[in-house]
Amino acid sequence: MKLEIHKNAKALIFDMDGTLVDSMPIHFRAWQLTAAENGFKYTEKNFYETAGMPTKKIVPLINSQFGLNLDPVEFSRRKEEIFLENIKDVKPIPLIMEIVKKYYGKLPISIGTGGKKRIALLTLEMLGLKKYFDIIISAEDVQNHKPHPDTFLKCAEQMGVEPEFCQVFEDGDMGLIAAEKAGMIVTDIRPFL
Repeated sequence: MKLEIHKNAKALIFDMDGTLVDSMPIHFRAWQLTAAENGFKYTEKNFYETAGMPTKKIVPLINSQFGLNLDPVEFSRRKEEIFLENIKDVKPIPLIMEIVKKYYGKLPISIGTGGKKRIALLTLEMLGLKKYFDIIISAEDVQNHKPHPDTFLKCAEQMGVEPEFCQVFEDGDMGLIAAEKAGMIVTDIRPFL
């Protein structure tokens, strides 16, 4: 089984964390440490169930699940701080970068992430990948985040390509649902990694 571009694809959209870059272990560790500081245990199951959603949207779910009253803004700030302390450990995912490099300049390419734009840009700059991506749609750019299709639809709009001709590469259930709802060509990268 080989990861390929669909014959109908006229544009490519990549999720960031866990798809383009191997940052999920660092994000998970930041979640665990921030949770511990706030007196609860955050499991890998919890983490992957909400992968792709912004932290500020996840905290209210945690509050109801654990009977807590965490401040989403403060929790998010602290989790981001811990992540940034370890950003140097983030690496590109070679299989996905091969596709990006192969189609760079041939097809429109964008990133659709549930993360913050500042973090995405920092990560891309640190890895020397910024030149490949003119369009980055992040949590700040849409009202409704994954599993809603808005992130990917905005990527399509900015690339000037109809959604049905956009191929989305994703590793998270929320993102896969979002891409499907957007009517795009959906590629779950997990079986290829």
